[in-house]
Amino acid sequence: MVSDITTPPLRGRMAPIGDGRALHAIFGGPVDSPYPLVLLEAGAFGFSADWAAVQDALGAANYRSLAYDRAGLGRSDPGAAPRDGLAIVADLERLLVVTGEVGPLIVCGHSMAGLHTRLFARRNPARIVGLVLVDAVTPEAMDSNLISVGIGQFGHVARAFAWGAGTGLFKPLAATALGDQIGLTGAAKEEKRWAFGDTEHNRWAAEEVTQWSETSREAREAGVLDPDWPVAVILAGAAESANPLKALQVAPARASRAGSIEYVAGASHATMLNATYAPAIVRGVEHVCAAAHSALV
Repeated sequence: MVSDITTPPLRGRMAPIGDGRALHAIFGGPVDSPYPLVLLEAGAFGFSADWAAVQDALGAANYRSLAYDRAGLGRSDPGAAPRDGLAIVADLERLLVVTGEVGPLIVCGHSMAGLHTRLFARRNPARIVGLVLVDAVTPEAMDSNLISVGIGQFGHVARAFAWGAGTGLFKPLAATALGDQIGLTGAAKEEKRWAFGDTEHNRWAAEEVTQWSETSREAREAGVLDPDWPVAVILAGAAESANPLKALQVAPARASRAGSIEYVAGASHATMLNATYAPAIVRGVEHVCAAAHSALV
């Protein structure tokens, strides 16, 4: 079986960030939104397409949002290795400059992007209104031997996956459920399937995963989140399924003076981002906005 997945049409735009490189950026929602921009950071092997349903839901709630592809992922040009947190956040800062987005910002990260959101927020505190963490990891997770070993094993799997993509092994599977485990629709679904089998996307996504430990160290050394920042934590699964990892995931909300935690029964780590469960993420954004406004009045 040969996949008929071809490179889909470009959504959004390519934004030059210098050094002859450009990042793929997609803005959503009304341009005259009265709310802070919601900056969306995808997890491991993820990119802007992951956020398509969430961007639609945010737009319907009158929020403007920005999703983008990190260097080498999706449509974005690659950057120099290693692709650790500092390299990723530096690119994001340049993207915000060239797109004229000075803030204020609500930073929303999924999965591994919990590390990037922490590092970005600590480097840019004046821009931050609050954070929304969607089934996101924290740097402190590396203190758990079980989790750190698992992440190391994930790095090996990521490299093997990148090798398989390079041989064309996954292209026949791109049109199956494996190609889009989120449950996207339309153009975003085609982008997700295309990236699943794309050699360069998987190569650079694996490079990011191999830097997980270093990115965790960088995020931790940047400092803890400001307790005055509202933090909404959205977790897949019912509350009664709580485990040691979930205890680490909710810690940022518990440390915030305006934290909120929502468990989303029926959602998985991937499907958290589809249209069915996107409203939970919107509720997290709304909590951050309301708490930030209350702190100012």
